[in-house]
Amino acid sequence: MRTLPLPDPISAYFAADAQSAEALAQCFTPQASVKDEGRTHTGRRAIQEWKAAAAARYGYTVAPFALHQEEEAHVVRAQVTGNFPGSPVDLQYRFRLERGLIVSLEITA
Repeated sequence: MRTLPLPDPISAYFAADAQSAEALAQCFTPQASVKDEGRTHTGRRAIQEWKAAAAARYGYTVAPFALHQEEEAHVVRAQVTGNFPGSPVDLQYRFRLERGLIVSLEITA
């Protein structure tokens, strides 16, 4: 299977997603935001708490399979498999980057 070439901050995000909430939060700027499931989480602490809660609730894994550029965003399509109805599902991750870190992320179906 071929590895999807991703910009470094996005590659770091997906690698950290499999490790820990703390490692994932460090991929973001201090004032970054994540929008997921109708809620916005702002700041590294809130992002870390969001990741920890999602991991505990869904026990999921993510496999990115496509990347394209859309205006100022990098859009990644990924298959997410976990403990939730309809698993697996393909989700869209819309990343905005700034100085080697993620400044915003929006996750949608």
